[in-house]
Amino acid sequence: MIADFNQLIIRHYAEFWGGRWTAHRWPHDPHPSLPALKPEFCVLEFPETETENWRYATCGMSAGEDGVKLELFLYAPGQRMELVELLTVVAHYHLTGSRLGLHHTVNFGRPWIAGSRCDFGFISLPYLEDPGLETLDIAEETVKFLWLVPITKEEVEYKKKAGVESLEARFEERELNYIDPLRGSVA
Repeated sequence: MIADFNQLIIRHYAEFWGGRWTAHRWPHDPHPSLPALKPEFCVLEFPETETENWRYATCGMSAGEDGVKLELFLYAPGQRMELVELLTVVAHYHLTGSRLGLHHTVNFGRPWIAGSRCDFGFISLPYLEDPGLETLDIAEETVKFLWLVPITKEEVEYKKKAGVESLEARFEERELNYIDPLRGSVA
């Protein structure tokens, strides 16, 4: 059943991003004292044909779980295997710690890409994608596909102080370069 679920997730991503993808599984669980992720969980890597950008997406983060079913993706400047680890850790946190959802922030514990000031993630609607990517109905359940945007500690604090709408407006006003690991804070 879970393998079928993952196939539906893959088919959904491929419908929007094309059929060229690679599945990766981080060889280690995030921490030996914590429960392991399901063996079916993987991170999908989608190269973007028109640019040097890539997409990394969870697959199976929501399989077999109660409540809101959530899969996350992020954009990267080129092929970056460290993002397989990052998304594995975020999925593990979602499944064993606090459930994540729209507008939540998550502490990565390190920069998303070496040298970056962005060591947090903000879960946002997939504004840059076709609107159909956001949801997939499977049987009587809905899976949400949301964008994990790398952000700085200052942007997290700004979100807490001014609110989600203000943070997103600031991203738009300052033309956030979400793919640049060396970008400065917009807060």
